[in-house]
Amino acid sequence: MELLVLLLCNLLVWRVGETRSDAPENLSPLAPGALSMKETFLVLSLHNKLRSKVQPPAANMQKLEWSEELGQLAGARAASCLEGPTPPLAPQLGWNEALLPVGTGGFVSVLEHWFAEGRGYNYGTGHCASNATCHHYTQLVWATAGRLGCGRHRCPGPHGPSEAFTCAYNPGGNWEVAGMPVLPYKQGPWCSLCTAGLSGCFKSWDHGGGLCEVPRNPCRMSCRNSGRLDMSSCQCDCPPGYTGRYCQVRCSGQCLHGRFRKEECSCLCDAGYGGAECGTKIQFPFHACDVRIDSDCFMVSPEADTYYGAKIKCQEKGAMLAQIRTQKVQDILAFYLSRLEMGNRVTDTDFETGNFWIGLTYKTSKASFRWDVGEPSSFTSFAFGQPDNQGFGNCVEMQASAAFNWNDQRCKTRNRYICQFAQEHIALWQRDP
Repeated sequence: MELLVLLLCNLLVWRVGETRSDAPENLSPLAPGALSMKETFLVLSLHNKLRSKVQPPAANMQKLEWSEELGQLAGARAASCLEGPTPPLAPQLGWNEALLPVGTGGFVSVLEHWFAEGRGYNYGTGHCASNATCHHYTQLVWATAGRLGCGRHRCPGPHGPSEAFTCAYNPGGNWEVAGMPVLPYKQGPWCSLCTAGLSGCFKSWDHGGGLCEVPRNPCRMSCRNSGRLDMSSCQCDCPPGYTGRYCQVRCSGQCLHGRFRKEECSCLCDAGYGGAECGTKIQFPFHACDVRIDSDCFMVSPEADTYYGAKIKCQEKGAMLAQIRTQKVQDILAFYLSRLEMGNRVTDTDFETGNFWIGLTYKTSKASFRWDVGEPSSFTSFAFGQPDNQGFGNCVEMQASAAFNWNDQRCKTRNRYICQFAQEHIALWQRDP
């Protein structure tokens, strides 16, 4: 008797546990025609995989995203066993449907069959081969469709059960103009014709194809040193101790012989001192003065560096990146640099371009270009069409291809550079070598 009671108790516990494990599904059963979460993921992933395999390649093919609203519409349509016309309440929708005998395959087989219709489709003419069907294919690969919902349902029939498969696309496709079919996508390199709002390019795991998508980082930049990217303005909010467009410049801790410039987060050294903290006594290197203009000395570097690297190297010599404030200085330096290029004096191969950094940067807070000493640029010599802010170019270079007129460039580009020793520096060094 005790053994029988124990067995009955164990059976009751097992049934209760079984009921509890099924409870969530029983409490929220799927609506007729709706797909399970697993099948939703499978159908969406396969759609995007097939869309990224079209030939010829698509330049504007969008990545589809799942829509619960479209899923409900497609599920209801499948539950009707495709009787009657497609729902007319949303004319901007496109539909793909199939009613197949049970056992002929699931959604994977259906989607691959729709995509296989593309073998009979002529992209050049927009027409399907005679006695062939292509409208499932063209809807599946309609480039500007961005949202998807699908459903399936088992239907009874006089010749045995069948399954209804439906997919709704928004916006739809398969349009015609004056009897001519509109092509489902634009041919070209993958993602080359994405719209501004879909400028990201989604690649599958095998890096094949490419689908236009909302970019995860629309600014296409990142902030270093724990800086925070403001997506609305595409600017970095830098932590204390760092500055620069990408928070890549570390502030000087103190300015021993100079003044601290908060905007630049660096020291502006007094005459005769250099280094990041203006703690190095500089002996004027007369032999390094390549060009003299009105008692100012300009030295052209043989090596290359980023803008901020060049700025530090000039400062270590007791100089600053060149401040070109008059047409006279611009003309003389441009002439000297052109002769330097012809003479091929520079043998260092570390630089990326034949251009030279000068001490001018764009200050977002001021909405203007300013010299490193903080003053606005009253004289400019930008080349035609510049500055154009290509690639967020906040630093200024003398551009060889534009007769050494100026161009805004990314600060991390490795250029040669021009250091300037101002007149008061020279006078001080001459008095106190």
